[in-house]
Amino acid sequence: MKIQYKHQKFQRDAAQAVVDVFAGQPYGTPTYMMDRGSGYIQQSITDDVDFTGWNNMKVIPELTDSVILEQIQKIQRTNQIKQSDKLEGKYNLTIEMETGVGKTYTYIKTMYELNKHYGWSKFIVVVPSIAIREGVYKSFQMTREHFTEEYGKKIRFFIYNSAQLTEIDRFASDSSINVMIINSQAFNAKGKDARRIYMKLDEFRSRRPIDIIAKTNPIVIIDEPQSVEGKQTKKNLEEFNPLMTLRYSATHKADSIYNMVYRLDAMEAYNKKLVKKISVKGITETGSTATTGYVYLQSINLSKADPTATIQFDVKGATGIKKVTKTVGIGFNLHDNSGELPEYENNYVIKSIDGRDDSIEFLNGTKLFAGDVIGKYDEDQLRRIQIRETILSHIERERQLFSKGIKVLSLFFIDEVKNYREYDEAGNQTNGKYADMFEEEYKDVLENMQREIGDEEYFKYLDSISAESTHAGYFSIDKKGRMTDSKLSDKKEKTSDDIDAYDLIMKNKELLLERDPKKSPVRFIFSHSALREGWDNPNVFQICTLKQSGSDVRKRQEVGRGLRLCVNQDGERMDANVLGADVHNINVLTVIASESYDQFAKGLQTEIAEAVADRPRKVEKSLFVGRTIADNNGVDYIIDDDMADDIQYSLIVEKYIDSKGQITEKFYEDEKTDNLKFSDTVVAYAKGIAQILKSVYDAKAMMPEDARKNNIELHVDQNKMAMPEFKELWNRINSKSVYVVDFNSDELVKKAIAELDSKLRVAKIRITVQSGSMEKIDSKAQIASGDAMKLEKTKEYDSTAAVSSSVKYDLVGKLVEATGLTRKDIVRILTGIQPSVFDQFKYNPEEFIIKAGNLINDQKATAIIEHITYNVVDEKYDTDIFTEPTIKGKLGTNAMKANRHLYDHIIYDSTNEKEFAEKLDTCEDVAVYVKLPNGFYINTPVGHYNPDWAISFKKGTVKHIYFIAETKGSMDTMQLKEMESSKIHCAREHFKAISSDSVKYDVVHTYEDLMGLLK
Repeated sequence: MKIQYKHQKFQRDAAQAVVDVFAGQPYGTPTYMMDRGSGYIQQSITDDVDFTGWNNMKVIPELTDSVILEQIQKIQRTNQIKQSDKLEGKYNLTIEMETGVGKTYTYIKTMYELNKHYGWSKFIVVVPSIAIREGVYKSFQMTREHFTEEYGKKIRFFIYNSAQLTEIDRFASDSSINVMIINSQAFNAKGKDARRIYMKLDEFRSRRPIDIIAKTNPIVIIDEPQSVEGKQTKKNLEEFNPLMTLRYSATHKADSIYNMVYRLDAMEAYNKKLVKKISVKGITETGSTATTGYVYLQSINLSKADPTATIQFDVKGATGIKKVTKTVGIGFNLHDNSGELPEYENNYVIKSIDGRDDSIEFLNGTKLFAGDVIGKYDEDQLRRIQIRETILSHIERERQLFSKGIKVLSLFFIDEVKNYREYDEAGNQTNGKYADMFEEEYKDVLENMQREIGDEEYFKYLDSISAESTHAGYFSIDKKGRMTDSKLSDKKEKTSDDIDAYDLIMKNKELLLERDPKKSPVRFIFSHSALREGWDNPNVFQICTLKQSGSDVRKRQEVGRGLRLCVNQDGERMDANVLGADVHNINVLTVIASESYDQFAKGLQTEIAEAVADRPRKVEKSLFVGRTIADNNGVDYIIDDDMADDIQYSLIVEKYIDSKGQITEKFYEDEKTDNLKFSDTVVAYAKGIAQILKSVYDAKAMMPEDARKNNIELHVDQNKMAMPEFKELWNRINSKSVYVVDFNSDELVKKAIAELDSKLRVAKIRITVQSGSMEKIDSKAQIASGDAMKLEKTKEYDSTAAVSSSVKYDLVGKLVEATGLTRKDIVRILTGIQPSVFDQFKYNPEEFIIKAGNLINDQKATAIIEHITYNVVDEKYDTDIFTEPTIKGKLGTNAMKANRHLYDHIIYDSTNEKEFAEKLDTCEDVAVYVKLPNGFYINTPVGHYNPDWAISFKKGTVKHIYFIAETKGSMDTMQLKEMESSKIHCAREHFKAISSDSVKYDVVHTYEDLMGLLK
């Protein structure tokens, strides 16, 4: 798979900001001839008899410090950045870019733009670690073709290696764009630990590499300066003799920001939907481990029926106590279902399951929320829960994105390799405890998954990948080829410089994005926490840190590996241009934390607040004074005191800010719909004012969402309920009816006899006898696999014995119970069937009773339906059925937002139903529709029937208001299918009785079926 790169405005703007600083600088044409009469031509380096090459032409004298500063200030005003009051060096420029938006891409583009405008061609990229160095090098490789197509020339790039000094000569002597990538450790040590870059080397003709590099007057780009620039590093960088220094980072140190010309921080990147939305699954430990039984609440499951809870608890088995996961309801008794373990004696019976706050409560008063764990557990059990939660989030996200061709990856960070892979004395590898936990939990999750109609391709995909092949480890490799712990190059930051580990990760970066299981079955990745900076894969959707207690990892660094927007199987970036408003429904990074949601979220938010500390915290007049904004015609205007007063007054009048100067939801809503209102004096500057307002830090907007708190409550849209189209629909369908059935029992008996004679087939109980012998044994593996035994004979016997005299069957009574018919009618049926059919009873009594009952019930349902009549009554349904009881669901699981629905959301029961609703919701011919609540039903002889959809089309579109019932695709038995068919027949008769032809009731499977009926 090949990743596609797009031309994005923010990256273009960032590059242009650097170019504009030097507006007026002429283009320098490379030449070997030094034109001493003109300083405007790129100079050849001919001073040294041992060297010939090219340097970056210096900034012309006409571009004085004051001119450059003025140009910087203009750029800062345009980009809403606080203006510099002085030029901080010649020349230091800062570019702030949030992790995951393509920082490396941006500075490669900037190199091309500086070369295009001014001819500058020598660049050095300085990075803090091997991890970032390898990532940068990979980015140059992956973007080479993209930039070559755009600019018509290639960049030559290499990693500095003191053993390959010919690269330095070529860097200086080649007239094309050249980039040297170097990590700061390569030039930071001096004295007895001096680096070779400062030495006069025999193999380099007694020259110092640093001198040759300095002669090129390079442009130095510092990647992550906060990790590079200590006091000594800043001093050492001067020896490179840079023409200018560009600093790129998401987290600059406050005392190291020099003349910032472009800013795309965490808040702006999120608001512009350039990074993934962050969701957090927290795990809360609660209760006393000494006296409490172990219970882990995984989730609350909402549906049309009563809610259930998925819990994990201890169960006593034949070989000891094990933990099992079950979906249970109210009244479930842990003591009875655990093998009567004493730890659950104290009223561990589920009293309530509450979908409003995702909680369960036991009779003993213990209350758990989703993600809570109580009782006797240890560190390993908490890690197991984290692994399970990661798998659950992965499957949920993968199921959602499968049809969109997006591969989902999950990343586990661990501290020690032995927890993932172990080796015996012979060097054979075996699973570590985390790998075992993963495989066990993965298999259990898949075994308990509900397989729905419409997901066949996804489950075919799952079935093609084994638990053992879908996870892999990326670690350092020792000389024996074994995975080993990384050596920390920076103990404070806990990062590593193990080249081989990064090499593995980077080489597999694109392969990991391949969804074809034959090419890449790996979807879950285990890596050393020290390698976290090396991971930069766009399709990481889950991050789980299985760290030991006391590990200190900054949360922004932890989530940074998964912030990049995902790509599909064509390598296309799934951004707002492709997905529109849906970008943050698709691009969600879920962090499975080893702490509560509140702890993690507050910690992350604090770090983000620190990163944007210089952003204003509230809206006041001073926010606007001196800012440059453009009117509707593109004419710039610098805001003065009077205009700032007008803007502040308009914001208050329109309720865009509250009394504390905080931005309100009304502003975001009006800005989103391009409906901002201001006074006449400033309305022409609305867009510019909005940009300034969005520079204010908004803590609410930056709070990660709780992955467990997607529960929603449906609310009726009163405006839709008041629509004439809905009122007309409701008036035509809200009548109730009663039914009358008049059929002849003789006819039923006759049809039941014929049905049993033709269809009742009961399998005889058969006994199979197999025999065989042991072959010659060649290996232990042969015994273990069972191949040492060879099957020689198989013989089957019919069980001809009659029903055991010790087992008495009340055949008639059982069939009366199963069918609801009288004993007299059952006897008539049994005596009427063929003797050979009745004889099957003695071969397998239980199966005879079940199958005979089902066939009789089929005929009963048919007889009832054929003779049913509905009559309308005066009683009608009231609209309170839409508000009582409250309908609840879970976004992303069984609920979605809606536009034309009577409610603000839709609860769906299947993938097919979801797809139907999505298409219905965008159909311009639909005025309003509703998925009817359970309180709206039709009485039938075989139970209540609740139709699915009521749809009112716009006037003049169609002749009918349609009432649509979706046929369920999950019926497993003929009885259920017949029952559903019977209910549908009853519904047809009901609607004939209560309405004229203006209401049409029909059955459709898809939206396309519905539209076909309209033609």
